[in-house]
Amino acid sequence: FSFRERRSSRGAGGSTQVVAGVSPDVPHLCCRPLMPLLDLDIGLLVLMAKGEDVLFCYEVLPGQPALSEVAQCRTESKAHGIALVPKPALDVLACEVMRVLQLTDNAVVPISYTVPRKSLQEFHEDLFPRCTGNVPGASARAWWAGDNGQVQRISLHPAHPPHPAFTSACIPSLLPESRALEPLPVEGQMEELDLSAGSSLSSPTGSLTSPLSATSGFASSPSQRSLQSILGPSSGFRHIQGTVLPRGTHFTNLKGLNLTTPGECDGFCTNRRRVAIPLLSAGGQVAILELSKPGRLPDTSMPTIENGAPVSDLCWDPFDPERLAIAGEDAKIRLWRVTPEGLQKSLVEPEAVLQGHTEKIYSIKFHPLAADILASSSYDLSLRIWDVRSRRQALLLKGHGDQVGRRVAGHGERLGKEKASGGSLRSPPPFVQGRACGTNCYQPS
Repeated sequence: FSFRERRSSRGAGGSTQVVAGVSPDVPHLCCRPLMPLLDLDIGLLVLMAKGEDVLFCYEVLPGQPALSEVAQCRTESKAHGIALVPKPALDVLACEVMRVLQLTDNAVVPISYTVPRKSLQEFHEDLFPRCTGNVPGASARAWWAGDNGQVQRISLHPAHPPHPAFTSACIPSLLPESRALEPLPVEGQMEELDLSAGSSLSSPTGSLTSPLSATSGFASSPSQRSLQSILGPSSGFRHIQGTVLPRGTHFTNLKGLNLTTPGECDGFCTNRRRVAIPLLSAGGQVAILELSKPGRLPDTSMPTIENGAPVSDLCWDPFDPERLAIAGEDAKIRLWRVTPEGLQKSLVEPEAVLQGHTEKIYSIKFHPLAADILASSSYDLSLRIWDVRSRRQALLLKGHGDQVGRRVAGHGERLGKEKASGGSLRSPPPFVQGRACGTNCYQPS
């Protein structure tokens, strides 16, 4: 969707709001593709256009038709991609509420968003509501059976114990006996849905409470609501500051960046420990950088993942920080495992290979709630859902007359609703209505 700016006369300098669904009037927002990053926990949206050097930060308030701009940050170089660092990696005692990584021609640059407070050595509960944890809400088998379990929310308070780790392997023999591979409800059989004639499946009647309803500064009493109708909603982030962190925290001397990935690809991806960056080299190499070890990269060659085919998209498993999925131009998805110590030597053998597409894959995404569920879309005009632990294609969605533009991972029972380039929405299995939840994930409201 597109945006336009709307000026307000409130306050000394006024404020800027962005309205969705209207053609933009501002050159810096309309000339290039937008890259949006949304933090649902605190209701902040970061927008940056590819090839530009300014990040715009907006606050999303419940019940408001517009997005209020709260900060701008100009970077040193133009961006090829941006990624949101997971919450557990933030410096909460420094009131850092969000961190964005910017991919440039030869560096990865961190941009930190902080809220000024008098005390920077204590935990501020109002800035850090409980956020999504790293343990899935349901197993793959339970999800296919209709389990609508949600990911448990966790506290970022430093005094709380570490969050439990989660690991999922594709090879049953590597798993403890209690976590042995369980068959899906219908073993060896793939479900296939033809969407060309529409779908009779409907969404569940229940709906989830949006986490944005707990956004700081939103009034609850009648007198406060009356005051808000006159002055507009207050904001706990109106003084937020976006700052490019010192050069010692950058990854520099990055060479051979792959700039030929499809437009659906974010260009690179990150989790709370590592960054994965496709390189323009034979065999589809991917560099793995440890977030805890920034600095100048060596002039000599580094260990990489050798994918065996040019990279078209890649993403980390949200629950398993050591698993990386890479889609190649050879219509295959390869799953790789990086050891906890990082990439000590080049990897040439993947943990698993998923095959089924007949044309180049251009987009992949893990389910945000259930373990071991991966969705992919391809130029063969299909969307396929994979059970990663059993290494098989579990669902084929076909019947699109045009390229599938985005996959949706809903906060509900199924991955659903993808949009074809022609503009029509088709409905595979049901999911709960919600809000936008990231660059490649949208839940209709």
